[in-house]
Amino acid sequence: MNIGGASAGSSVSQRMIRHYEKIGLIPPPPRRDGGYRDYSDADVHRLRFIANARDLGFPIEEIRKLLGLWSDRDRASAEVKALAESRAADLGRKADALNAMREALLDLAKGCHGNERPECPIITRLAS
Repeated sequence: MNIGGASAGSSVSQRMIRHYEKIGLIPPPPRRDGGYRDYSDADVHRLRFIANARDLGFPIEEIRKLLGLWSDRDRASAEVKALAESRAADLGRKADALNAMREALLDLAKGCHGNERPECPIITRLAS
């Protein structure tokens, strides 16, 4: 599949495709006349797999593991499940931290009069 200026039909930018090639997540494809990369259907499928894993919050090294598990037909599904549960727990911790920051900001905003006067607990808190 020759993609030229497109992103391999995978919703992955050219920049990210080149990055994935550079770090070895996908093999560099052969080049056609004019220097265009010639991606196979398997390459596009691999790019979609990577994009879906990224959308679920997996970091590159875990995606590398998932790609290895994906290609291993003798894998135990327990390995895949453990990676997913670990990622979900990490995302839960991050969500809790973001929610705490949000609540702190809303609390500070409630204490700010938002008028022409300079007093503001938000600035006071940031300066402390």
